[in-house]
Amino acid sequence: MSEQPDPMSMRASDADRERVAQVLHKAMSEGRLTVSELDERLAGLYQAKTFGELVPFTRDLPDVQTPMPAPVPAVAQPSQFAPAVGGMVTSSNSVAIMSQSVRSGQWVVPASYAASAFWGEVRLDLREASFESAECTITATAIMAGVKIIVPPELTVRIDGVGIMGEFQRGADGPGVPGSPVLRITGLALMGAVEVRRKPRKSDRRQIPG
Repeated sequence: MSEQPDPMSMRASDADRERVAQVLHKAMSEGRLTVSELDERLAGLYQAKTFGELVPFTRDLPDVQTPMPAPVPAVAQPSQFAPAVGGMVTSSNSVAIMSQSVRSGQWVVPASYAASAFWGEVRLDLREASFESAECTITATAIMAGVKIIVPPELTVRIDGVGIMGEFQRGADGPGVPGSPVLRITGLALMGAVEVRRKPRKSDRRQIPG
């Protein structure tokens, strides 16, 4: 792992120095600093180069937050890569009528996909899948049946389906890693269930020490 830089050693901007100056002016107006103390601090403030050098100018003032640099985004772990975008679509729907339809392994999720189950079950495993475009939509319809969708942890998922005397689960709704495609899952669960779960890839689980 690469060592994270010390935030206090990072360079401050003119805007950062100006925010501290405003704090000092306010302190003077409240009687906490004299005019000469204000002038002395301002003279040193505009010479400060790092965030650490800004701290002493407000350290003795109450309820003051010194400007801090924006946090450095965490680098994704090797297993947390964004699912691939691109590829040739071979199917745009799955249908199960009093039966089961399963789609798993390496396949390409089209921009628009329909999963329909009537007194049966459709199971879609997207952990090894790639996506035709940066935003894809799965319309799931479960009528007295079930549609189960498994997504990898790194994928951005947006769920807005409707359950009527049934359940349209939203527990997997949320962002993925930066650059991840967006999967929208919508549709209807009528006296049935649409279940969306996040699960690690089988290859990722094999890498976890037992």
